[in-house]
Amino acid sequence: MTDQTIITARGVTRRFGGLVALDSVDLDVPHGIVQAIIGPNGSGKTTLLNALSGASHADAGSIRIDGKEIFRLRPHRIARLGLARTFQNIRVFSNLTVLENVKVAAACNSPMSMFSIMLSTTTQRQRETEIESAARQALEIVGLAGRADDRPTQLPYAQQRLLEIARALASKPSVLLLDEPAAGMNMTESMTLLDTIAKLKGKGITVLLVEHNVRLVMGISDRVAVLDFGKKIAEGAPSDVQRNPLVIEAYLGRRHRHA
Repeated sequence: MTDQTIITARGVTRRFGGLVALDSVDLDVPHGIVQAIIGPNGSGKTTLLNALSGASHADAGSIRIDGKEIFRLRPHRIARLGLARTFQNIRVFSNLTVLENVKVAAACNSPMSMFSIMLSTTTQRQRETEIESAARQALEIVGLAGRADDRPTQLPYAQQRLLEIARALASKPSVLLLDEPAAGMNMTESMTLLDTIAKLKGKGITVLLVEHNVRLVMGISDRVAVLDFGKKIAEGAPSDVQRNPLVIEAYLGRRHRHA
């Protein structure tokens, strides 16, 4: 963990008609840490990930990745700067093998143009070797190396989510955004996910995750930011955030109001 900031967001605002989904959110994520974003349903967590990844642009603000402004850049250009993400819904090709799924992701994020690859047989072979290597390394990290030749539909649900992470890793990102990676997992599967996230951190990858499983978040995160109604109401070490009165009110207060 270092003090160097890899994600810097200032005044990020997103509106949907009269609804303010993000209200001038600031965020600083140091390089090489696991940073979580939590909050009640509808607090703006996924909207923030969408703004950071370019999936849905914010209306105002500034977002920098490693010092480079990415506000309003298209997702593929942001990906080329070292940011990858997963989504809540699993997105895999059921007609391809597990390995082929990851190879497709690696090829889509190739720094070479398809035209330049076609011009040279040597370049093409070299790139194919690099793609294969990147895909197998990603599967090794998430523990799916032994399922490389299977179809995604042959994998249990939890392993399909790990395949999603492997596809994101194939682009060799410096920042990985995970949107509810533990959704639908039991305790044993969640522990496997924790081990995977720890491996990513060990390899120097900055992980920013949105997750409803607060126990998981507190067990793996170095820092936690809390959103409520689109505003950031707290940020800090997990133990500090757990004791924050605003956070307690955001969670317990809503439960009482809806009881």
